[in-house]
Amino acid sequence: MNSPPQLAHVSTTFRFQLAAPLARVAPLFGPEGERCWAGKDWDPHFLYPQPARDSQGAVFTVQHGPRTSFWVNTAFDLAAGRLQYVAVLPDAFLNVIDVRLNPIDATHTAVEVTYTRTALNPAANEDVTAMGTADRDKGPHWQTMIEACLSPQSGQAPAKNQP
Repeated sequence: MNSPPQLAHVSTTFRFQLAAPLARVAPLFGPEGERCWAGKDWDPHFLYPQPARDSQGAVFTVQHGPRTSFWVNTAFDLAAGRLQYVAVLPDAFLNVIDVRLNPIDATHTAVEVTYTRTALNPAANEDVTAMGTADRDKGPHWQTMIEACLSPQSGQAPAKNQP
């Protein structure tokens, strides 16, 4: 009897702080809110809800070159600073992205992001391992991009979320 192939599974957490209150920071971690800071390749296309809005249960796609990943927002509690996504690139890997935001004081928020990545077939093992390694270094980049979005000089207002 053959044993099943080994599939890569990595979990990586990074942390940083932002000089803004939780209420201002939390909306920036929704798929629409991320447009302010995540770069030109972050272009979610909502399947649900319509019209598009950041909410628990939202389902959307993101293009990665010729491939499409499918995302589900599994937790979206801005007041509690808790957001989570499950993203699948079919036949490649599944990612769980867990975001936890905690107020440090009235004007500062601690951010903790955990990526858990699992290969869906052995051919993706190397990619999953490489992404897990790269995840460790994302904190400073995310912090810089979000701070630019929060800056009044950015010319971009953080996305407004509908209830």
